[in-house]
Amino acid sequence: MQSRKDLFPSYDVLAKRDTPSWNPKTRSVIDERLAITPRTHRFLDAAEFATLLAVAGRIVPQPAGRTDPVPAAAMVDHKLASGEHDGYRQAGLPEQGTAWRLGLKALDAEARAAFGAAFGELGAWAQDMLLKTCEDGALRGPAWADMPSDLFFKKRIIPDLVKAYYAHPTAWNEIGWGGPASPRGYVRMDFDRRDPWEATEAKPGREEEAYQENLRVGR
Repeated sequence: MQSRKDLFPSYDVLAKRDTPSWNPKTRSVIDERLAITPRTHRFLDAAEFATLLAVAGRIVPQPAGRTDPVPAAAMVDHKLASGEHDGYRQAGLPEQGTAWRLGLKALDAEARAAFGAAFGELGAWAQDMLLKTCEDGALRGPAWADMPSDLFFKKRIIPDLVKAYYAHPTAWNEIGWGGPASPRGYVRMDFDRRDPWEATEAKPGREEEAYQENLRVGR
């Protein structure tokens, strides 16, 4: 069975950086994302960020040994620190920064109550159990105050971390996406059609063909 890493062999979306696929604004936005390192945090404190790192590791796990991991937790913190908002607020949840601080502290408190250790110190099974209980809305310790744990899971943890993950070039390489093609744009939008500058998936028995084709798509 092919690994996710091998679906688009030799493909590197960053090869498009100086082609007509990306304009100066696209380059600027992506450069900003690439500058975020996995343990960078400015909004959350050290304990909160350690919990967020552990949560991200369970929600958007990455291949062991990846040399260019998606800094999903740091990207969430970056969004909070920059004051960038969604344009709306879910009823039942406080403002996003408050929700994240409250929810991370509450998860840590639940971990200490149940297992006697911080959330980030737990094994995968215990972390997953707590996250599942959070998703079910069954975490109701005093640290949650009036915030429902299921809303925090479904409206902050999942969308914020998944969106952060798939907003990064490493994830684009993983799924063979060419990024925001502006000004070039995408033309061949139908099933099983792709523009010449899009990645080729390695079909069984045609891996070398995909490898060679993906060496050319950055031009």
